[in-house]
Amino acid sequence: MFGLGSQKKPSSHANAVVTGAGSGIGRAFALEIGRRGGAVLCSDIVLAAAEETAALVRQRGGQAWACHCDVSDLDQVEAMACRADEVLPAPVDLVINNAGVGVGGTPIGEVAIDDWHWTLGINLWGVIHGSHVFVPRLRKAGRGGIINVASTAGFSAAPLMGPYNVTKAGALALTETLAAELAGSGVAVTALCPTLVKTNINANGRIVGDSSRLFDRLMARFGMSAERVVNDALNALDRGDLYVMPQFDARMIWRAKRLVPRTYAMGTGLINRFGASRLN
Repeated sequence: MFGLGSQKKPSSHANAVVTGAGSGIGRAFALEIGRRGGAVLCSDIVLAAAEETAALVRQRGGQAWACHCDVSDLDQVEAMACRADEVLPAPVDLVINNAGVGVGGTPIGEVAIDDWHWTLGINLWGVIHGSHVFVPRLRKAGRGGIINVASTAGFSAAPLMGPYNVTKAGALALTETLAAELAGSGVAVTALCPTLVKTNINANGRIVGDSSRLFDRLMARFGMSAERVVNDALNALDRGDLYVMPQFDARMIWRAKRLVPRTYAMGTGLINRFGASRLN
């Protein structure tokens, strides 16, 4: 599909950069890439967390290094690329734009502008910066892969999640554009669009009020492990799939949004109000 031909699978023995690798999905990506024989530069805004992930990869027999990076800052992403050149045994051929934060619980018009800027800086500009810096390298090499961690939120547009929805929709659109631009280049592009994944996004984010409590309850009951999500994503990249939606509900939302968009929007609002009322 993307001109991979007889080349090795992008996830196999890769030289990878993973952003937001200090925990959750990012840490699971780093561990799985290491398990598949790859070498990983683990970046995170919290250096100690990135170092812990790198140590875990090494404990399991993989190669890994850590670096600090705030993906909202282009200079820091460029510095991360230079660090990857220094430590990885070969040029980067797999990029996981994963770093992300959560904001929710407040309607548009009441969401603090600072929350908009914070979310856009990490969830959207982080993916833009990662793509801006690494895509030319991959295109020149004519091989490799990119996984952008989007979300079902990128097309589900659930209420009280305005900043998060906007950033993930942007990340999805960017990924689709990259897939078109890189078609036939030997570089595979995949958008990861999960629903609930067992990570620290609620604890480390800015999800407030009833939405935070509802999120925790749904996560405890329906959340999928980061390890399973990551395995599905890397396998999808190897197949040349543009989209990977690991959970059944994500695939159902995708279909419903396209078949009955107005009914879907009304139903989503009613479900949200019913869920909130059950907490009170």
